[in-house]
Amino acid sequence: MLSPEQIQALCEASRPKLEAMRAALRTHGTALVAFSGGVDSTFVLKIAVEELGERALAITALSASVAPEEEQEARELAARLGARHEVVSSNELANPQYAANPTNRCYFCKTELYDLCEVRRRELGYAVVLDGFNADDFKDHRPGHKAAKEHQVQSPLAQVGLTKDEIRAWSHHLGLPTWDKPQMACLASRIPYGTSVTRERLFQIASAESELRRLGFRQFRVRYHQEVARIELAAEEYERFFAPGVRERINTALKALGFKFVALDLEPFRSGRMNEAAGVKPQAQGQGFALPVVS
Repeated sequence: MLSPEQIQALCEASRPKLEAMRAALRTHGTALVAFSGGVDSTFVLKIAVEELGERALAITALSASVAPEEEQEARELAARLGARHEVVSSNELANPQYAANPTNRCYFCKTELYDLCEVRRRELGYAVVLDGFNADDFKDHRPGHKAAKEHQVQSPLAQVGLTKDEIRAWSHHLGLPTWDKPQMACLASRIPYGTSVTRERLFQIASAESELRRLGFRQFRVRYHQEVARIELAAEEYERFFAPGVRERINTALKALGFKFVALDLEPFRSGRMNEAAGVKPQAQGQGFALPVVS
């Protein structure tokens, strides 16, 4: 995690980027923010509320692929920021192309999300929909960004070149509780590509991860492999896993959810491992728009 010295240095170096983002939001005049409650969308919403006030609206889409804890946290964060906030239902599971779980699964999920956002944007007469895509996201496989481009969604963080570490540093500076929040992704990302996504499997994964959170784990994934639950933990979480009684509690809880075997991956958690296993390559740097030079 970032040290106080790193936070200060990152904020000082990236201040022109943040000012450029603020100026762009003021130019829009009104904005609807696709808000998940993660590090990036929370930061976008914070700045949008500061610059636009009541003319900024957060939209959170809920579905079976969203962990229950994330729903509650999104509501609490929006209230804490003083943001207008609406929650809508998303039903990407009804789309066979999404449920088949191809390597571009996120495209169909984000298409559903941005369809919902666009309907609300038109109803309100707002200028733009914003997302939390940042400059570092170009380094990974992000098919959802194609859906964003098709819907003319703006990515203010990426457009000014703000990186994940810079966003975390500014989030700390601005007092956002998400500044050190672990990386999150939809529950479907725990299922290997080609294995169908079902409501039952998503519920099983969500329940398993809730058990680990109750035991104090923060950075982890429970990967679904039919009868096997494969747990990926951040390196700093291993000591907790082997504390007296913890391993046994996890094993008992996950088997009660229907898994026959529970395994700990010997490689620590890091984002993008499922993409690597499937041979999926990151998208081209800057695809969709050119990043401006902010000095």
